[in-house]
Amino acid sequence: MVETDILIIGAGPVGLFTVFEAGLLKMRCHLVDSLGQAGGQLNEIYPKKPIYDIPGYPSILAGNLTENLLKQIEPFKPGFTLGERAEKLEKTEDNKFKLTTSKGTTICAPVVAIAGGLGCFEPRKPPIANIDQYEDCGIDYIIKDPEIYRGKKVVVAGGGDSALDWSIILADIADEVALVHRRTSFRGALDSVEKVMHLANQGKIKLITNAQVTGLAGEEHLTSVIIEEDGKENYHYHTDHFIPLFGLAPKLGPIGEWGLEIEDNAIVVNTFDYSTNIPGIYAIGDINTYPGKLKLILCGFHEGTLMVQSAFKHIYPDQKLSFKYTTVAGVNGFE
Repeated sequence: MVETDILIIGAGPVGLFTVFEAGLLKMRCHLVDSLGQAGGQLNEIYPKKPIYDIPGYPSILAGNLTENLLKQIEPFKPGFTLGERAEKLEKTEDNKFKLTTSKGTTICAPVVAIAGGLGCFEPRKPPIANIDQYEDCGIDYIIKDPEIYRGKKVVVAGGGDSALDWSIILADIADEVALVHRRTSFRGALDSVEKVMHLANQGKIKLITNAQVTGLAGEEHLTSVIIEEDGKENYHYHTDHFIPLFGLAPKLGPIGEWGLEIEDNAIVVNTFDYSTNIPGIYAIGDINTYPGKLKLILCGFHEGTLMVQSAFKHIYPDQKLSFKYTTVAGVNGFE
């Protein structure tokens, strides 16, 4: 059994930064994640996608942010259990929590910080009869490496931020990019919409609106999509790749069975310290909810910072918490 001070469920950016903040207070952390590598959605969904709202970085690739966070927490030597899902959580006789993973690993800690992002998630697939046939043969629900599409013909479907952003990025990589959306208006950020329109006017993106992909064709690999467009007969549009980006369907999974207060598939917390209705269990990042909640990495960093202050008092109720700025706390473990 692994013993630690704070058990962090989720090794995404918020979970990783929490290790740093806990380390400043001399608390050990162990992270559990169902994914096989640290980084959460950053590495699993869009490692090559630039992020623009991290302080001090005008732009940083999602994968590089993960690398930086891992380097930042190296002095505190966190433990990792990756590729195993958090399954069962129970209280021990000495008032600690024991987590059992999907592979039988057990971790024990007086504090649990749930930083599971969207929880367990799967892509929302369009209702196309033969779509499973072309998965890994021309259909991708997640873009991990945009270089795969260099010199290729790509059809992106969707009207949200992900579809817009990837259409913009692929416009400089793919030989041809078509964006199919069932409406003429988009749900994404205004800046992204304006960029797509500008690229469409330049001929770098073909906009097909009031339309949807209703079928797929090809033998061993996808060769065309069937588009149903208002005012036109259904037609084949030749492409090498079809990327439907309709978001993810989040599920809390086993976490939803732990007795936590749940609202709209998220964990309700107290914004004083992001504690849940169970003393000793906290929830930070996209997995929590409260009035005014913003699902931003920056906000998750703030939540983790306040959470560890409360966690210290929970673990060491008789000790005085002495917080120091990192500029005076030293380096190499901040001794």
